[in-house]
Amino acid sequence: MAFYRELLQQIKGEIDEIDVSRARDLLAEADAAVVDVRERDEWAEGHIPGAVHIPRGSLESRIEGVVPDRSQTVVVYCGSGSRSAFAAKTLEELGYGNVLSLAGGFTDWKRNGLPFELPRSLDDAKRRRYSRHLLIPEVGEEGQLKLLDSRILLIGAGGLGSPAALYLAAAGVGTLGIVDNDAVDETNLQRQIVHSTERLGDAKADSAKRTLEALNPDVAVKVFKERLTSDNVDRILGEGWDVIVDGADNFPTRYLLNDASVWHRIPVVHGSIFRFEGQATVFKPHEGPCYRCLFPQPPPPELAPSCAEGGVLGVLPGVIGSLQANEALKLALGIGDPLVGRLLIFDALQGTFTEIALRRDPDCPVCGENPTITDYIDYVEFCAGGRTHATT
Repeated sequence: MAFYRELLQQIKGEIDEIDVSRARDLLAEADAAVVDVRERDEWAEGHIPGAVHIPRGSLESRIEGVVPDRSQTVVVYCGSGSRSAFAAKTLEELGYGNVLSLAGGFTDWKRNGLPFELPRSLDDAKRRRYSRHLLIPEVGEEGQLKLLDSRILLIGAGGLGSPAALYLAAAGVGTLGIVDNDAVDETNLQRQIVHSTERLGDAKADSAKRTLEALNPDVAVKVFKERLTSDNVDRILGEGWDVIVDGADNFPTRYLLNDASVWHRIPVVHGSIFRFEGQATVFKPHEGPCYRCLFPQPPPPELAPSCAEGGVLGVLPGVIGSLQANEALKLALGIGDPLVGRLLIFDALQGTFTEIALRRDPDCPVCGENPTITDYIDYVEFCAGGRTHATT
């Protein structure tokens, strides 16, 4: 015990400490990172507003993901100021140049009547279910709580919507919306894995809801058993969705969804498939191109055969739908580099991926500098009988 006290005094002599009043002023004035190095049960009892929780035993492996800039001011605290002193020394050894340990720790912070927050936390059942997410620094408990609060809308519960919905539900996205007015038939089952033989004739939206809620009871599924039209698009998109996953099977829906998503400022994860080729990209309003930047007008029906006419390898929508789920999760979590301005093309026969850069068109009639389309257009007359390279 004497050795520990001597070592603690030595460490405190080698680091910089601040009291709670200085910490309060610093956090109000400077762009400082605040790191709480206590254990999870201590964190659950309250923490300094804005603090990030990294238990002392995980500090070395996780700090870079939380504070990548080693020149940034870092305030470290624990319960009383002892563990934070050792943590501050560790951070200095890792190359952080301005580290401060809070003398007296969270105990002094509360004793002085300074504000603190009681964090939301996952219960034990959710910690077990999402344990593999919690191990990832970019997700962790905070990210999982963000997913549980997220709302993602899927257009279509078919080839692309099936794998996307399954993985989003498994990941714990709290609310999934499904827009689909079709019914399950035998030709769907070769690729639409959210449905089953016993559901033939059922509404696809209802079938998907049953599967997803059985997979994960944490997920609420809201169904819209209707085709997306200019009459209902504002009502459906106006329900506060964070991301839209586009698995539509026709040009009128794609163009309508594009225009609505730009005006509602909701990012769309686009996917399309045909025979052995699939594509995925992200249309993020006013940050990258929209669908009309690529295709200002729909092509004639004869140049856009449907999968019912040309066929599709059953596993292909699984690949592209999974990529769509991945992009949707990145957007919901605010991590990684989404496919904004990039089109990813997958060739199932060759087993290759190709990436093409996309640019935003300043003359785009919807998202350009001087838009000429400011109201919804029904494109049925232009696209009668034609479909995009997606299938439901």
